[in-house]
Amino acid sequence: MISRNSIADAYPTKRLEDVVEFLDSMRRPVTESARRTGQYPYYGANGLQGSIDDFIFDEPLVLLAEDGGHFGTPDRGIAYCVSGKTWINNHAHVLRPKADIDLRFLCRVLENYDVTPWVTGTTRGKLTQAGASQIVVPVPPLSEQRWIAEILDQADALRAKRRAALAQLDTLTQSIFLDMFGDPITNKKGFPVAQMGDVCDVRDGTHDSPEYVSDGGYPLVTSKNVTGGFVDLTDANYISEADYVQINKRSKVDRGDIILPMIGTIGSPVLVDHEPRYAIKNVALVKFTAASPSAVFVRHLLSCHYFDHVVSQKNRGGTQKFVSLGDLRGFPLPLPPKEQQQQFTRFVQAADKLKATNRGSLAELDTLFASLQHRAFRGEL
Repeated sequence: MISRNSIADAYPTKRLEDVVEFLDSMRRPVTESARRTGQYPYYGANGLQGSIDDFIFDEPLVLLAEDGGHFGTPDRGIAYCVSGKTWINNHAHVLRPKADIDLRFLCRVLENYDVTPWVTGTTRGKLTQAGASQIVVPVPPLSEQRWIAEILDQADALRAKRRAALAQLDTLTQSIFLDMFGDPITNKKGFPVAQMGDVCDVRDGTHDSPEYVSDGGYPLVTSKNVTGGFVDLTDANYISEADYVQINKRSKVDRGDIILPMIGTIGSPVLVDHEPRYAIKNVALVKFTAASPSAVFVRHLLSCHYFDHVVSQKNRGGTQKFVSLGDLRGFPLPLPPKEQQQQFTRFVQAADKLKATNRGSLAELDTLFASLQHRAFRGEL
């Protein structure tokens, strides 16, 4: 993360309004229902939003989130480059660099910038043009800007390769699954089907709202903490030991269980591979016995397109996605022979080890990239 305080005096600085032209007046939002799919990319605050049949801009530009950006977590990115024929909505500032600033360099300065000093609003932060204009950026000589951008581009390319390797492992797992078992929606291999509640112990966490504690206590895991196949306790709320014990009388999570968000972002199951020291709320809990199907096999069914297909058949409408405990107990599980399930489990476990190695390498590259950013804009490369 870059901030105005991390930019040293090695280079002269200017306000953003002095090094770019704001082309915001040329933006035009189009609602998704009114947008006609076409050959041109349609961009918003956080990147590509789809396609459209016309364009507004046709040049290299830097886009900086105006509202809906990741202002609280700028490491996720709040700025990016576009080029060619594009359409940009009113959730991103459109910046045309002036002669003394290199486009790629500017994007690297802004992409992880902590702009919170200039963000207004509480429930949905907004970086107005007036606020964005005051962002302080370093302005080295052009040749040095291009050199810095090239170094950061090369470091970022390494990160992209690691992310691509992780994505390929996910794709390979899906391909192996389909090759072994076919599409579970059609079940053309004719495997017997059982309701998940008949072959697994399916429960859920508390529906009460215990008081949170500020000192000590135990994390209360909700749907927001179960994401991307992991349990993330970064922003978890904590409850007292008494509430922790009471909740776990009903829904204690153990190693080898599956937990699954039930409200909001449903799906994204986690196969618990750690010793959990938390309680759960509005999160499903699937426990396994010796007679149950493979937990790895079940996790895959709950994380692939099959889960979305089954849940969509039970859609009750409303603005918030929700899957009930009854729906999960009645979830239809195709049951291939146990030997095939175990074969798939062994493959996934091997792939997961490779993923862990790649994630570790990616974390190191992320640290290196952040270090290079700080050093580059402080004139220390």
